[in-house]
Amino acid sequence: MQTNSKHILLTGATGYVGGRLLRALEVRGHRVRCLSRNPDFLRSKVGRDTEVVQGDVGDPDSLPATLRGIDTAYYLIHSMGTTGDYAAQDRQAAAAFAAAAAREGVRRIIYLGGLGEPPGLSKHLASRQEVGRILRESGVPTIEFRASIVIGSGSLSFEMIRALVEKLPIMVTPRWVRVIAQPIAIEDVIDYLVASLDLGDPGSAVFEIGGTDRVSYGDIMREYGAQRGLRRLMIPVPLLTPKLSSLWLGLVTPVYARVGRQLVDSLRNPTMVRDPSALETFAIRPRGLTDAIARALRNEDRSIAETRWSDALSSRGATPQWGESASAPESSTRGASRYPSARGTHSGRSAALVAPLVGTGAIGCGGCAAFSTCWWAAWAPAAAGGTRNGSLRETPSISGGWRRWNPTGCSGSSPK
Repeated sequence: MQTNSKHILLTGATGYVGGRLLRALEVRGHRVRCLSRNPDFLRSKVGRDTEVVQGDVGDPDSLPATLRGIDTAYYLIHSMGTTGDYAAQDRQAAAAFAAAAAREGVRRIIYLGGLGEPPGLSKHLASRQEVGRILRESGVPTIEFRASIVIGSGSLSFEMIRALVEKLPIMVTPRWVRVIAQPIAIEDVIDYLVASLDLGDPGSAVFEIGGTDRVSYGDIMREYGAQRGLRRLMIPVPLLTPKLSSLWLGLVTPVYARVGRQLVDSLRNPTMVRDPSALETFAIRPRGLTDAIARALRNEDRSIAETRWSDALSSRGATPQWGESASAPESSTRGASRYPSARGTHSGRSAALVAPLVGTGAIGCGGCAAFSTCWWAAWAPAAAGGTRNGSLRETPSISGGWRRWNPTGCSGSSPK
């Protein structure tokens, strides 16, 4: 425990990154105040000395009291899982938070955004970088970290990758599987976020952070498969659009439809570290992909990951669309495969699928000239051992329960 503790405001404490950062800050003896729209949900998850206050970045009037007396504020919030224009919501929330922080004399804002080089950024990545710019322009010194995909037990990226590799022995893959990224382990992300508390006085700065390896998404899936002892065949299909990819992911991975669509759209952008200043400024040496995946798998062997990306949705009362709950203990599957979705509860029905990403029709969703997805959208759940229940299709989930495919997605904003 360190003696020179700071008074810290943590937003997004119910999210995947925020929840892990909270533990790290508490261990180091910092005085932490957590901003939450649902304080009752969070209070049971924090340490004895951690303060939880009610507030909402979407409600500017709630922010001044929350930021009063704070030295450093972590801004770990995004609205990608909400309805409406999430980029506009993020823009307004960041502006309100930055203005309140400036008025209350906050000395530093620390923010986690995304890598990517304009022009041509996806809406999601462009929004993440816009939020960083708004915070930096507030007058409050802002440290912005930009990361590629985060590898760790319970992260959205890791859950998507492991679901694909575990469920599909043969994959017909779109172009984004060959896009280059520089993934970083969640432990290294947390180390950077904590270390920035003690950074001198650089004013506002942007640090690009990543692991030691530059790899394609296909490489990440192959490395995961190798560590799990799974051989997977990937067949590239250059004509598959991001929209069709997102529909496919909605069927075979445990991600919410709306979040999945935005995630797939972002996968077309290379996300590599081009500025080495983070390595020059911090004494952190990030690990490589092999170690990051190995650590994630070891953590998945626990009864439940320390935090999961879906925790943020649970904290707002959103109903998960897969499994029995957003935090169903994976220990319930011990004694068999940790990923029992290949069987579900219908014995004798195999889900060792070949993912049929493209059909033979001439018209696709929305009336665009593309390959038809209607037939495989109806076929895939049945092939996975699922059943059709009216307009909802049920398929076995990665956690061993059942999920309902809901084309309309989910609601609620998403702390990181």
